[in-house]
Amino acid sequence: MVEETAAFSEVALVVIALALAGAAGLALGKITVAGVGIGIGGVLFAGLAVGHVASALGVAFDAGALEFVREFGLILFVYTIGVQVGPGFFATLRSAGLTLNALAASLVALGVLMTIAVHLVVGIEAPALVGLMSGAVTNTPGLGAATQALKDVGADDAALAAPSLAYAVAYPFGIIGILLTMMLLRAALKIDVGAEAKAWDAANSTLGDALPTMNIAVRNPNFAGRPLADVPGLFDGDIVASRMLKDGELTVPARDTRMAPGDVLHLVGPAEKLNQMRLILGEQAPTQLTTTAGTSFAWERMAVTETRVLGKPLRNLAFDETEGVRVSRVTRAGTELVARGDLSLQFGDIVTAVGPKQGLAAVRRILGAQESRLREVNFTAVFVGIALGVLVGSIPIAAPGLPAPLKLGLAGGPLVVAILLARLGNLGPLVWFMPPTANHALRELGIVLFLAVVGIRAGDRFIETLVAGDGLLWLACGGAITLVPLLIVGFVGRMVYGVNYLSMCGLLAGSMTDPPALAFANGLSASPAPALAYATVYPLVMCLRILAPQVLVLTLL
Repeated sequence: MVEETAAFSEVALVVIALALAGAAGLALGKITVAGVGIGIGGVLFAGLAVGHVASALGVAFDAGALEFVREFGLILFVYTIGVQVGPGFFATLRSAGLTLNALAASLVALGVLMTIAVHLVVGIEAPALVGLMSGAVTNTPGLGAATQALKDVGADDAALAAPSLAYAVAYPFGIIGILLTMMLLRAALKIDVGAEAKAWDAANSTLGDALPTMNIAVRNPNFAGRPLADVPGLFDGDIVASRMLKDGELTVPARDTRMAPGDVLHLVGPAEKLNQMRLILGEQAPTQLTTTAGTSFAWERMAVTETRVLGKPLRNLAFDETEGVRVSRVTRAGTELVARGDLSLQFGDIVTAVGPKQGLAAVRRILGAQESRLREVNFTAVFVGIALGVLVGSIPIAAPGLPAPLKLGLAGGPLVVAILLARLGNLGPLVWFMPPTANHALRELGIVLFLAVVGIRAGDRFIETLVAGDGLLWLACGGAITLVPLLIVGFVGRMVYGVNYLSMCGLLAGSMTDPPALAFANGLSASPAPALAYATVYPLVMCLRILAPQVLVLTLL
């Protein structure tokens, strides 16, 4: 009893080990060579070192405590990812993002096929194989999903340790392989990065986060004396008329406002729609419809923080009829949206409104506009979301051809639920908005805890596996799983589909969910093309990377 009191408790040992692995790993991840580092992967290697030293000293850690920390860290990580990508997830699957997402999904599928080929040709068993695939594509949630799937099918301790060892072996070349692919594409196809940046800018000059605007003077005599409601597509469409210059006075245009030659409308919306409206009404006007000097009008950006307006369409709020205020655009998750009448407000939306100052004050009271609330985390909603995610992840899903039901698990369940809840926005007082800084902090904490435990538990076998075991074989196979899909998709995307090189670099980095590779791609040019492509494919790829190891486990075991 005296010895037990004097010694560290089992929980204290676990906490000390996690803290050492986390601190050393984060410091290691910041070390860069030619601007490239291993990032958060440093925690894994620090955990391996802590586990190896502890084993050499005869220190044992409580297995139950480590398992809980690992699973909770994984849940926290994938849940916060889902909250982050949820608002824009479904939008990335449409229009311009369709080609990029199709190529990214193809890359994931090719990676799975290469993994199966390695299994058939080399004979690597499924537990190590799924860890090898996750490390080769630098996807940590995939490792968590693989480990959970093995646990669900009753794998023994040796099998449960194999994915972590294989992941650690394959991970470093997973990062290097993406960079090699980018450089090979550039050299083989003789790509001029500067020209690619200019081409992207030219092709996307009317796109981006900011909505285009246009001042249009009414010249079409057919609309003289007619109400604005008669203009096709001006109301309840993709165009918003935020203000109007009539008889030298600035007003908020309403449906019953009658037009006269020389009236000027300030319109907001997609560029192609604005050009169509210009052809209908008249011509683009040089007049600037400013709200700053000499008018009773103003414009203001307001944060939506009042729960009573959440989920309500702008049409139902009727700000133009009641307060004489027109909402011209809504910024959500960094993207500007046209303020259509059927657009429902979500917590954290930033509304741009134009109108008389007293009307703006009334709208501000209705929307809440309490920016301090944007820095608060609704932890009740967080815990409800996590609980729902774990429940959904535990539901067995029958899949044809598989010997056992498929589960989303502790990695997939919270991710899918978080995406759906973030897309929903709120349910009564439960708001699934999370400030970016808080989201980043919780996500970082979750992945650090997960990787630290993975490293500590595998540390006593890592050196032996790498030197005397199958480490070199795993390294070679992991390199093949990394490079072959990247090269195929890279060359096909460029030569067949004509994807811009900078966008292709972002696509490759996003398909491997690898921030260091994105940093390398961003360093090639000041163009935002890599970052936009990365963000476009990241949500879908993350889901596929989490599901793929589970399918392999159930198929190959």
